[in-house]
Amino acid sequence: MVNGHTKPVGGANANPGPKPVAPGRRQRRAEETRLRLFRSAIQLFAERGFPNVTIGDITEAADVGKGTFFNYFESKDHVLGVMADIQHSKIKECVRMAGDGTQTIQSVLHLLALRLVEEPGRSRELARAVVSSFLASDVVREIIEGQLAEGRRMIAQLVAQGQKAGRNGEAAEIDPRLKKKSVAIQFQQAVMGTILLWSLYGEPPLAQWIEESFQHFWRAIAANRQEQKS
Repeated sequence: MVNGHTKPVGGANANPGPKPVAPGRRQRRAEETRLRLFRSAIQLFAERGFPNVTIGDITEAADVGKGTFFNYFESKDHVLGVMADIQHSKIKECVRMAGDGTQTIQSVLHLLALRLVEEPGRSRELARAVVSSFLASDVVREIIEGQLAEGRRMIAQLVAQGQKAGRNGEAAEIDPRLKKKSVAIQFQQAVMGTILLWSLYGEPPLAQWIEESFQHFWRAIAANRQEQKS
């Protein structure tokens, strides 16, 4: 009660609650250290092969104490989970872009395919190291399987969006008869298969390989505009 009146809830005098706090210096430094460990590890995996790199090698290359490693990763295997996180964030960003409705689903999927090969496309050795570690490590494989499943779910959302006719009468971009989950798997197969084959040959650049793969993929799923008009 204030002067005999009930104090109002809300309004200008209400307590708005705690304001969002920008990342502090300590948090930024921690993230920088985590990324430095990841990049150092990836480079070593590319040069020596995943089984031949120790945690000590990684921390020495990153110029941090050996004990620091375990502040960020449970094991050497978990380092590659960071790459899975990076790929996952790219898919989420493309889903957000598609939600804006300002770009076609074809352009969004095309961009996603190009972005997903950015990290492994840095070198053929790196791509081989990443692929081989997925096959050799149960821990890495479990991490990747989880991220791939979630990635398929989000890609299927994009497919479903492309199978709908536009509100202004635009035709569907993707054949509505196709199962969205199957198309999402085909997209992942196109990307991962292209990375694997490129890692064996190395030329031309991976971006060119994925461009050709995407065009074949899109032709296989694109809706027949003539059928929609008839």
